[in-house]
Amino acid sequence: MFSQFTSVLKNIGSRISSESITYSYLDGAVPLEKRMDMVKNFNDGENSIFLISLKAGGTGLNLTSADIVIHFDPWWNPAVEDQATDRAHRIGQENVVEVIKIIAKGTIEEKILQLQEEKKKLISELMGDEFSSGEGFSALSEGEILELFQVQSK
Repeated sequence: MFSQFTSVLKNIGSRISSESITYSYLDGAVPLEKRMDMVKNFNDGENSIFLISLKAGGTGLNLTSADIVIHFDPWWNPAVEDQATDRAHRIGQENVVEVIKIIAKGTIEEKILQLQEEKKKLISELMGDEFSSGEGFSALSEGEILELFQVQSK
């Protein structure tokens, strides 16, 4: 489970503990060596729940034993969430991975989700099929790339 708020993860951890369920918890304060031990223990099945700070766990983790990824709250940049989800979609993954985003109707989270969709649509429109096929910026000329980043005055 990923959240951008460590306080949320700690509250979830308290609730999980009250049900006598063990879990791992990773935030930015966890040293690299301990992170690797936690990942190994998770992948070996010692804990079935891993609570991870979105920023601390978005890269460098290989969670191939995960079959469910939960995003408790959305980040405005969909790429950050995608990086976190990709921790489970790694070489060696043998499970189908289900991704769940918790969004309450009529909340700021719903608006953030709409912003994410708009960003994805914009990227798709700018880059077209080349971007989704992996060619991305390499399909553009240098002039086209520079033009993308020019600011127009009103």
